[in-house]
Amino acid sequence: MSSVIIAIDGPAASGKGTLAKRVAAALGFAHLDTGSLYRAVGVAVLRAGKDPADAAMAVQVARALHAQDGILNDPELRTDEAAEAASKVAVVPEVRAALLDFQRSFAAVPPGGAPGAVLDGRDIGTVVCPDATAKLFVTASVEVRSERRLKELRERGIPAISNDVLEDMKARDARDSQRAVAPLKPAADAFVLDTSAMTADQAFDAALAFIGSKTGLGRKR
Repeated sequence: MSSVIIAIDGPAASGKGTLAKRVAAALGFAHLDTGSLYRAVGVAVLRAGKDPADAAMAVQVARALHAQDGILNDPELRTDEAAEAASKVAVVPEVRAALLDFQRSFAAVPPGGAPGAVLDGRDIGTVVCPDATAKLFVTASVEVRSERRLKELRERGIPAISNDVLEDMKARDARDSQRAVAPLKPAADAFVLDTSAMTADQAFDAALAFIGSKTGLGRKR
């Protein structure tokens, strides 16, 4: 029996990562934050003293990523610098190709014998797993997303200016949606979940209801 695959895509600070973790836990599925793969590549390039925009270096790192034990759990991957670096390496076609097999293998054979997998990212439903059992595209207005990011930064003790965060997010949205390879966009058959006016619990309930309609599955008791 093939595994059930849930694809959750969306722009930065849309809440897709938190939602994906909750959905995976509720269903007893394995979870992969595919953005962490790109963040790992970006961080490794930075640690080598290179520019993440250096395509040749990014490709070299991506092809060797499997040998870097534990890097996906590195706290540095959660920094804004890592996110910015990830957005730059992600536009390189050869980097995406190098990481594609990893993502598809995780989805097809979830670790730990899990009956399914939840993958979140930017092109899961369109490129990585176009035949996913259920696809969601989680979004929110750029203003709401920038406020969420600003709140997160300040809670972490990182000084940030509202307008700077907003402009950075707009630039990242443009880069992600306009890149030539696997641009950020909803799959044709994705459920678009706008969380602008939703709490995390409301978004979770809506997502689980949609997934249940596609799979017949409910949360684990």
